[in-house]
Amino acid sequence: EVQLVESGGGLVQPGGSLRLACAASGFTFTRYNMNWVRQAPGKGREWVSSISSGGGSPTYRDSVKGRFTISRDDGKNTLYLQMNSLKPEDTAVYYCAAPRPGFPRCYNPWCSDYWGQGTQVTVSS
Repeated sequence: EVQLVESGGGLVQPGGSLRLACAASGFTFTRYNMNWVRQAPGKGREWVSSISSGGGSPTYRDSVKGRFTISRDDGKNTLYLQMNSLKPEDTAVYYCAAPRPGFPRCYNPWCSDYWGQGTQVTVSS
């Protein structure tokens, strides 16, 4: 069974930090580029960050550059997102996803081979 299980979300004050994790199983995690995608209440999905299958070439949307860091541990089949200096506008459900080749910054299930269940991040004072 293919699973992408996000964890690490929660309630944090502005300026705080969280580290999200995505535990993958049931597919060849090492073969895939991986994405973090988020969806704020009442908003559409948006791409947050990507990392290549080899662990290099991290990319970020402009609004999180310098604050978020994507990484992966292929030995643990786990994707991470370290989030620092959190802002209220970062409040969203965060999903990890394995994009299909040719859709490197996919932020929808239709262009993803695999999609997680999400973890809630709430940034509020």
